[in-house]
Amino acid sequence: MTTELSMLMWSVVLGLLQIALAAICSVGQRGLAWAAGARDEAKPPLAGIGGRLDRARANFLETFPLFLAVVLAAHLLQRHDGATVLGAQLYFWARLAHLPAYAAGIPYLRTLIWAVSIVGIVMLLGALF
Repeated sequence: MTTELSMLMWSVVLGLLQIALAAICSVGQRGLAWAAGARDEAKPPLAGIGGRLDRARANFLETFPLFLAVVLAAHLLQRHDGATVLGAQLYFWARLAHLPAYAAGIPYLRTLIWAVSIVGIVMLLGALF
């Protein structure tokens, strides 16, 4: 397995972790009955760390499809070099660092970390041209 595909696999694990953490916080704040029910009534956004974890999850889900697409395209086109390896690693490690930075509510740092993950995607995209 290439490094890029390994980073993709570990990013899926990270995404599942973020979904689980946000769900745990949702159940904690809204209750199990709400989580298991039809959710017809609107609830206010999650507060505190639960809200930050939920927003981090949503942020991950915004960038992950782009990462998935460029990793798979590079793999299918057999574009594999130092830039694609570094791009995939930047994305994964930045997303991993983004989660605690977002959960802790650290402004600017989490944005900088997010930008590093985007650079990773752009590096992978560059290998496709």
